[in-house]
Amino acid sequence: MNKIPVYFMPGLAASSKIFENIILPEAQFEMHFLEWILPQEGESIESYAFRMTQKIQHENPVLIGVSFGGILVQEMAKIIPTQKVIIISSVKSQAEFPAHFKIARSTKAYKLIPTQLLADIEKLVKYAFGDNIVAKRIKLYEKYLSVRDKGYLDWAIETILCWNQKEAVASIIHIQGDKDEVFPLKHIQNCIVVKGGTHIMILNKFKWLNENLPKLIV
Repeated sequence: MNKIPVYFMPGLAASSKIFENIILPEAQFEMHFLEWILPQEGESIESYAFRMTQKIQHENPVLIGVSFGGILVQEMAKIIPTQKVIIISSVKSQAEFPAHFKIARSTKAYKLIPTQLLADIEKLVKYAFGDNIVAKRIKLYEKYLSVRDKGYLDWAIETILCWNQKEAVASIIHIQGDKDEVFPLKHIQNCIVVKGGTHIMILNKFKWLNENLPKLIV
């Protein structure tokens, strides 16, 4: 039996290390991990998605994307035939964005985000979570947030907020945590709900994913 090729795309600024605890049965699945590449100046998400499809080495793969990676794999699926598309902690259309995302888009407030802070992970974490953040949390972000290029971050934030997907594609399999603080469940339609799952449930709900992903793929 031929193995099913499964390609994983991490979230915003993250490396494929976020999938280190995801295990699919080797007899049935072949796991491949994609990494973010630097965007070209002013590049559209369609152009970026096309460049990313050049890294797919199999016909009719399964694409799995987390957060912004979930948006990207949906764009990739418009370019190449796919067996299935699964998104985790993500959205299927701009209608599923929370209100502050829509406001940021309309006012272009995202251009004020100090993305250069990501070059210094300690400053970033303190900026986001306060001075009392524990060293363990900083180490966690150092490990998983590997893309700190300001050009990429500026592009990524604008690309997310300005994503022009008006309607969700019905065939998308959407897995969402009921405690997701970035894309709250109340805005999400037609998804599989993971109880207690946060926006980083790829890290702390991997047992649920390992148990259920094979069934969802097949």
